[in-house]
Amino acid sequence: MKLFSFWRSLATFRVRIALNLKGVMPDEIIEINLVKGDQRDAAFRKINPMMAIPALIEDDGTVLFESLAILEDLDETHPNPPLLPKEPKARARVRALAQIVACDTHPLIVPRVREYLAHEYKIDEAGILKWGHHWHTQSLIALETHLSGSPQTGRYCQGDQVTIADICLAGQAAGASYFKCDIAPYPTIKRIVDELNTIDAFARAHPLQQPGAPASV
Repeated sequence: MKLFSFWRSLATFRVRIALNLKGVMPDEIIEINLVKGDQRDAAFRKINPMMAIPALIEDDGTVLFESLAILEDLDETHPNPPLLPKEPKARARVRALAQIVACDTHPLIVPRVREYLAHEYKIDEAGILKWGHHWHTQSLIALETHLSGSPQTGRYCQGDQVTIADICLAGQAAGASYFKCDIAPYPTIKRIVDELNTIDAFARAHPLQQPGAPASV
């Protein structure tokens, strides 16, 4: 198994957490430096034409891409511990919370979007940070409202079982600092994230614990 990764990729952070939780260790981790533009190299474009990470090549040569798809594949092929509840409505809620992060928010602040804003619309660094701050804040507000207002929220996003919603929430919190978003005003999010940070699988997967990461962001 080969994982294409970069230390500050929040989408890859999600996959690292799931791999750690499942006890699955890739045979090789290949750095795709998003800052240097490695994702645009012809060799990687053959693996993922979207020029995005993560990508995971399984032992049989199957190429998996898109973090949520990889998480669900890992959950189906390595069922313990489960990352989705058994009850259908609970599964739908977990997927919806995860998609607020992975589908509604994260795609707006990834490097290719920030680069396009800078190169095509001449938006300066302050403007791009303002853009990212806005979308992160909108996501945090929505997530806090869902989590604080639901009896289904427990120790974690869905009861007392870690799910893909928690994996995505951890990534949201890790990215928030880059765009100067304090999660303290969102007490339910902060409580859950603080709990997740005590779990070894989350702590080892954190961007700042990866090779090439700076001491702080």
